[in-house]
Amino acid sequence: MTGSIGLFSGQGQQFLGMGQDIYSQESLYRETLAEASDAVHLDLTDPEVMASSDNTQISIVVFSMGIYRVLAHDGLALTAASGLSLGEYSALIASGMLSFAQTLPFIQDRERYMSEAGEKHPAAMAAVMKADAQLVNEACESARKQGKVYIANYNSPRQIVIGGDQQGIDAAKAYLLAKGVKRIVPVNMSVASHTPLMAEASERLAERIESLPIHSGQFSVISNTINQPFTVSNLKDTLVNQLIKPTHFSENIQSLNAVPHDFFVEIGPGKTLSKFAKQTVSDIETYSVDNIESLNAVRKRIEEGEKAWPNRK
Repeated sequence: MTGSIGLFSGQGQQFLGMGQDIYSQESLYRETLAEASDAVHLDLTDPEVMASSDNTQISIVVFSMGIYRVLAHDGLALTAASGLSLGEYSALIASGMLSFAQTLPFIQDRERYMSEAGEKHPAAMAAVMKADAQLVNEACESARKQGKVYIANYNSPRQIVIGGDQQGIDAAKAYLLAKGVKRIVPVNMSVASHTPLMAEASERLAERIESLPIHSGQFSVISNTINQPFTVSNLKDTLVNQLIKPTHFSENIQSLNAVPHDFFVEIGPGKTLSKFAKQTVSDIETYSVDNIESLNAVRKRIEEGEKAWPNRK
C-alpha cells in the first residue's frame, strides 16, 4: 500500500455515547482514554464526562486519537493529514509534532479562552450553500456597515461559513438572499471561530503556547490557515492565527490529493469532512470512522490493500 490521507474531525459532530462501543472492544482505545484522564485530571472513561459541554474539545481529540492509535496498530500508515480547526490538533498529535499528554491541558485552556471570549462577544455562525466566494465576501463587507461578520470557513465548493454578531449575520443573510442564494443554514456554535471576534482568545493562546513543546513530524500536516504544511518554526504562530483567520479546508483537500495515497480516512465524530472532500475532489475514495462498525470497515480495507500489494508496505 502507498499510504493514506488522514482527516481529523473538528467540533460540531460530537454525539452522546461517543466511543463507548469502541471502548468495550478495543484495549488500545481504553489505554488512550486512561492516559488522557491522567493528563487532564478527568475521568474520560465516564460517558457523562465525555459528553459535558465543558469538555467538548478534549473529548473529540481523545476520541480521535484513540481511533487513530487502534488503526495505526492495525496497519494504517498516513502519508499526510489535515483536520478542520480543532482537528488540526489531533492531526499534529498523530504526526508526532505535538505530544498527546502535554497538549491535552493546552486544549483545555484553548476551550476556556474561546468560551470566555464568546461570552464577551456573543456571536452566531451560518453556512451559506452553493454561493460564490466573492459574493459571500461582498455580503460580509456590506453587512459590516450594520454589524460584525466575516467569512470563517471555506469548507467546500458548496459551503462557506460566516460568523459574527447577530446584526452582522442578519445583514449578510439579507444581502445573500436578495442576490439569489437559496439556502443559508444556522451552525450550532456559540462563538464565531476563525473571525476577529476571537482576538482575545488568540492573544491568550499566544502566551500559553510558548510553553508547548514542538517536534518534527512523521508525516506532513497541512494547515487550514495557510494551506501549507506545519513546521517546527511556523506551528505556534499558525495555531494562534487559526482562531482569528478563516479555514481553507477545500484547498487543503486539493493539496492532499496531490500526495500519493490509497484512500482518505476521516477519524473522529461524523462524516462532514468526507463530504467536503468529495465535494472538492469527486473521485476520491473516502472512509469515516466513529464507531466499531466503521472502524472494522477500514481494518478490512487495510487488509485488502496489503493482500493486493504484499510487497508494498
